[in-house]
Amino acid sequence: MPAGKFLRNVAGVLTEVLGATTGGAPDADKIPSLDASGRLALAMMPVGIGADTNVLTATETLAAGDLVNVHAGGVRKADATLPGKRANGFVLSGFASAAAATVYAEGTLTGLAGLTVGGDVYLGTTPGTVTQVVPTTAGQVLQRVGVAVSATAINFDAGEPITLA
Repeated sequence: MPAGKFLRNVAGVLTEVLGATTGGAPDADKIPSLDASGRLALAMMPVGIGADTNVLTATETLAAGDLVNVHAGGVRKADATLPGKRANGFVLSGFASAAAATVYAEGTLTGLAGLTVGGDVYLGTTPGTVTQVVPTTAGQVLQRVGVAVSATAINFDAGEPITLA
């Protein structure tokens, strides 16, 4: 989609120019153009504004909506059955093993199903999943990961994991 146009005085001549769609020094003094979603592109925003993400190597196949665990080798599915696999974030897209995966450290995790709005959400015992059933089995990990804001989404906020006795 073409950028928005406006008139600019270029050496005394009114000239039609395109709005900027990316950020950076080459676009200094230009009027920004909104993207296809009707918003300013993230590249137009100052450092520190935008989603809290990291790009890490997936060490296994990840599906959209998986809770993930960051470890020395990259990122893998979080798992409440193993104390060393706490949830540190989530992915919104699927990634193949060895791919560069965008991991969100906070925000809204969408694409879920069957949640009770307002209820606490925990790391599930099936790798990568969430549950609203509080884990009680010895050896499993109890980790609150957020609250359901709709039947299909949670506001992710990773709590401290507790290994159950």
